[in-house]
Amino acid sequence: MGISGTAANRTSKTESKKPHIIRRLYDWVLHWAHTPYGTPALAVLATAESSFFPVPPDPLLMALAMSRPERSIWYAFVCSACSVIGGAIGYLIGWQLWSVMSDFFFNHVPGFTHEVFNLVANKYNENAFLAIFTAAFTPIPYKVFTIAGGVFQISFLAFMVASAIGRSMRFFLVAGLIWKFGASIKATIDKYFDLVAVGFTVLLILGFVVIKYAL
Repeated sequence: MGISGTAANRTSKTESKKPHIIRRLYDWVLHWAHTPYGTPALAVLATAESSFFPVPPDPLLMALAMSRPERSIWYAFVCSACSVIGGAIGYLIGWQLWSVMSDFFFNHVPGFTHEVFNLVANKYNENAFLAIFTAAFTPIPYKVFTIAGGVFQISFLAFMVASAIGRSMRFFLVAGLIWKFGASIKATIDKYFDLVAVGFTVLLILGFVVIKYAL
């Protein structure tokens, strides 16, 4: 077989290679924005992502908000409420089912590793409320914190309050920007959201430091 034939075979193999599983899940999530079931799909996704599903609800939230900006705030409410409910389910899994489900999470849920789980345990010892808020608002894997919250039996009230604040701030920020600025803000959100979230969390931590040592 000549060089041209070999090159053609390589091209064919490359084109036929399937995308990574996470990318396929991401595309599958986004396709719901173009169906009549976008809002129910957002609710299910936000609930599932808080305990085991690897794709966050932000892309679907943005796609729905972009398609109907006048309903952006409603989509943010659905996403926030269902994500907090999913967090409570994750807490329940950690509290009651961890002994029989731990292997599943460590072996099959992306981002759920022994190292991360041990790190979460240390963060809970330092400040459980702040740890939950940070995970709820930033790109840190929130699902690890929800399940670990049940495993270590942190205050459920503090867990729910921190989750509600963090998740709502995250999703209402995204939807609110789209409602206010429309399509022109989407590229900026995609590019800088993680940096904005981390920066806000740093400012919040500094605020706790000031309260603790200066007041």
